[in-house]
Amino acid sequence: MIRFEDIKNNKTIRTYIEKADDSLKALGYTEHSFAHVGLVAERTRYILEKLGADEKETELAQIAAFMHDIGNLVNRVDHSQSGAVMAFRILDNLGMEAEDISDIVTAIGNHDEGTGVPVSRMAAALIIADKSDVRKTRVRDICDCKDDIHYRVNYSVNRSFLTINEDKTEISLKLDIDTNISSVMEYFEIFLTRMKLCKKAAETMGLDFKLFINEQQLL
Repeated sequence: MIRFEDIKNNKTIRTYIEKADDSLKALGYTEHSFAHVGLVAERTRYILEKLGADEKETELAQIAAFMHDIGNLVNRVDHSQSGAVMAFRILDNLGMEAEDISDIVTAIGNHDEGTGVPVSRMAAALIIADKSDVRKTRVRDICDCKDDIHYRVNYSVNRSFLTINEDKTEISLKLDIDTNISSVMEYFEIFLTRMKLCKKAAETMGLDFKLFINEQQLL
């Protein structure tokens, strides 16, 4: 079995991630490089382990998470679909089993809020892990915060926690936001669609999705 560490250290895949992030940087997007995909992989594993997934499922999910944004190399539009096609070719060439490739490609192809649907537990975990990555360090240039709402919202987040309760009935995203930098309303202005997808993804896994901002439950 091809392991997550094999993918994480693969020079070709790392190049695609770097170049995809270069394209997003040119377009003015927040960081989508190794810090992002690494955190998404970590959170994806956390979700699935909490829900009792075996080692194989968590490994495949981490691979999907690490590779989920490589489609930005082609174009930001429909990047989840182009990324899925790229992942298929890479993993097929590496000799991965068709069944495992299928699970990974499905998760990657369904992670974006534009067209994504949580059609599997792996896809659902990836969606929540990806959409919950809101943090100050995703901002490339603090000077842009005043003019760009995405930069401003991310820069306002001092702390972010994703947790599943002991009863495994709820998954909660808890944010500590500096409202002097960005208002709670601005967060919803750009993230409402993503939070709705997270809610749907949570339901796929038998969980309720909760959002807390500054200790106030908003979803």
